[in-house]
Amino acid sequence: MSHTIAAISTGTQVTAIGILRLTGDDAIAVAEKVFTLKNGKPLSSAADRKLCLGNLHDRQGRIIDEGMAVVARGPRSYTGEDTVEFHCHGSPALLSAGLEALYLAGAKPAGRGEFTKRAFLNGKLDLTQAEAVIDLIEADSADAAANAAGQVGGLLQRKLAPIYDGLVDLCSHFHAVLDYPDEDIADFGLENYAAPLQKDADTLKSLLDTYGQGRILRQGVAAAIVGRPNVGKSSLLNAIAGYDRVIVTDIPGTTRDTVEEVVMLGKTRLRLTDTAGIRQTQDTVEAMGVARSRQAVENADLAIFVCDGSQPLVDADREIIRLCRSCSHSIALINKADLGCVIAQEELPFDIVLPICARTGAGLDALAEAVDAIFAREIPCDGSILTNTRQFDACRRAYEAIVRSLAGLHQGLTPDMVLIDIEEAMEAMGEVTGATVREDITARIFERFCVGK
Repeated sequence: MSHTIAAISTGTQVTAIGILRLTGDDAIAVAEKVFTLKNGKPLSSAADRKLCLGNLHDRQGRIIDEGMAVVARGPRSYTGEDTVEFHCHGSPALLSAGLEALYLAGAKPAGRGEFTKRAFLNGKLDLTQAEAVIDLIEADSADAAANAAGQVGGLLQRKLAPIYDGLVDLCSHFHAVLDYPDEDIADFGLENYAAPLQKDADTLKSLLDTYGQGRILRQGVAAAIVGRPNVGKSSLLNAIAGYDRVIVTDIPGTTRDTVEEVVMLGKTRLRLTDTAGIRQTQDTVEAMGVARSRQAVENADLAIFVCDGSQPLVDADREIIRLCRSCSHSIALINKADLGCVIAQEELPFDIVLPICARTGAGLDALAEAVDAIFAREIPCDGSILTNTRQFDACRRAYEAIVRSLAGLHQGLTPDMVLIDIEEAMEAMGEVTGATVREDITARIFERFCVGK
């Protein structure tokens, strides 16, 4: 028996339409206490997944709203249980009154992600699909939404399930031969599994290789603007953002901490960080900002070095250049082009060197084209790329365990020794789909969800 839960699924803001959702063994009986069909029939008589007009009322029988109800009986529902939704007008006060009526009728408040968690526990979704639901809700680009939608549809699950099933079959075969030697079971020959294991390893390696693109698809490119004080870093961020995100003055050291902004530059979404000017300083607060600037470069996918083109390079610039060159991708910008340039492009050891004027926006189109050339690759946003850090880690552990098992097989280790790695790979693969995932991990996953989903 599962108790019936209820929640507002459309948030607390004023909207055109608001949805109240409830699910559980008594969902239809609870819903009947607060919703009366216009045709006079009980809600329990309504056909599945068909909108029915009626009145939502409180415990005293007062009408709260005229709206629509839809019933989805388990197991053919999102949660696998009996589910009812009320589609009302989107007044927060109205929805709160309706929710209170449901509580008084016997429903209990839903927790974060409890509807989707029930779908997972009832076998309607595996864990890759459940995690993709929150990715779909949080997606802030069409490509990210398309990839999440593909994973909700089960594309990633269909790619990983055969690997897990094959590992289970291998282990089951071995233990069956070991435990029932007198039964008519085909002999266990570990060498027969070498080719399937290699295929599994290749599949996982190909999937792991998509994670770099997947992380950028989901989170955007981490880009750090770096340079000495007063070279125009904050002006550059403001120019890209399209408004005055950062205070800009002629006083060196105005920016004392990292400032972050998510922006679109060309076709690329950047998590752009304006850093404190890197220099030697006795100011404790500024020194902390400089340390954070260095950390921002170390964590960045792209370092954008900015220098003042109207002044010669100095040793401090060269130190920052070395820092930027340690990043996987880097671009040099010669700023203040309107003041004349005394720096030759050959002095800057970068593949991409561009003159710009952050104050006027000159050169930003060329910068956008350069960033797109690095990052705006064609990505198959169909759910086939790995975007989730937890899933990446589990797939990595599974891949490494399978590689170790293959090495042991080729070295002639006994089957029981090789199967130690096989079982470790199986456990890791189970964590991806939820077959072997621990309860604490499951709880942490669904804490990301909002109430009502």
